Amino acid sequence: MSVDVAVVDYGLGNIRSVRRGLERADATVTVVDDPVAMRAADGIVLPGVGAFREGVENAGPFRDAIRDAAADGQPIFGICLGMQMLLSSSEEADHEGQGDANGLSLIPGRNVRFSGEHKVPHMGWNQLRTVRDHPVFGGIDGEYAYFVHSYYAEPDDDAAIVATTDYGTSFPAIIATEAGNVFGTQFHPEKSGTVGLGILENFVSYCAGRS
Repeated sequence: MSVDVAVVDYGLGNIRSVRRGLERADATVTVVDDPVAMRAADGIVLPGVGAFREGVENAGPFRDAIRDAAADGQPIFGICLGMQMLLSSSEEADHEGQGDANGLSLIPGRNVRFSGEHKVPHMGWNQLRTVRDHPVFGGIDGEYAYFVHSYYAEPDDDAAIVATTDYGTSFPAIIATEAGNVFGTQFHPEKSGTVGLGILENFVSYCAGRS
């Protein structure tokens, strides 16, 4: 069965590497810049590298369609900034002196900046610790994934946390809604070797099972 995955192009995505990773996972990938094409896919990926405010503003035309997709059970996978956009807000805008910026609010919570003496941005390979089961993220406990970020998620409800990692403080590496069809990784699966490819393959299988 062919699985169609829409990678949303809102101007801040690492689209080439995400697309390549999904194609290696046997997905048929379409890079979309309109909500109608996005909703026609079996699954949705929100990639992202950059600033939270710019990301949510650029993705504004998709906001209602993404929320409708979430309510309808369509799989939505946020990567790095794309994951952070699933939350309600980020202190990044405040830190940059830009005021509040509202996320998609699919997972209630806020993104916060690393504090303390650790180098920011956090860049490198970190070990994953599974907190609860999710069909896309089986078998990852103790494995390593590649991170590049200065902010991390603080969901309002710890039940949203699927896996954690540690960089001076423990923080969520993977989050998901209670329904399970909306989820995100702070790390980049498309840059995380065989572990990341396995996650993308699981995502494609998950989309096939939900379509």
